[in-house]
Amino acid sequence: MSPLDENQQKVLLQLARQALTEAVETYRLSEMAAPSEALAEPGGAFVSLHKREMLRGCIGHIEAVGPLYQTVRQCALAAALHDPRFDPVTPEELPELRLEVSVLSPFFEIAPEQVEVGKHGLLISRGARRGLLLPQVAAQLNWDRERFLAETCRKAGLEPEAWQRGARIQAFTAQVFAEPAGPVKSSTHAA
Repeated sequence: MSPLDENQQKVLLQLARQALTEAVETYRLSEMAAPSEALAEPGGAFVSLHKREMLRGCIGHIEAVGPLYQTVRQCALAAALHDPRFDPVTPEELPELRLEVSVLSPFFEIAPEQVEVGKHGLLISRGARRGLLLPQVAAQLNWDRERFLAETCRKAGLEPEAWQRGARIQAFTAQVFAEPAGPVKSSTHAA
């Protein structure tokens, strides 16, 4: 998938906001047609919800199995209602939430010394266990490469050194964009 232009990013953010509002108010998503050919291409994505700069929910689909616009809508619903780390979002919280969308590249094998903090996201797996961290996580937390690898192992439920002991390391990049900070006008109509 080619990088999304500014208008496509804006449309995805509007669709995510619409889905978030519908999910919290009605627990379902309305049907809709693809907004553009580019957004109808299969794509993996994560939607993160932030409340006063703190994470309030984050869910994603790492594989490109459905149209990107539908993936973003489904992830917004899931981040609001089904992230097991948080209580479901309430209607009163909607104006305080800021959405961030991360559109993922395909995954590729990578050697530990090739991992670039801030550029790569990681998926580390061994057996049935796997953990994923988005590229912006390590950069925001000022982690170095080894800490990033260790924390991704922990997220997978593995020992922190598993990346040195045969765990599979895959990387990806992400195009990350977010709603501007400040009060959000909630709308059930996407442009």
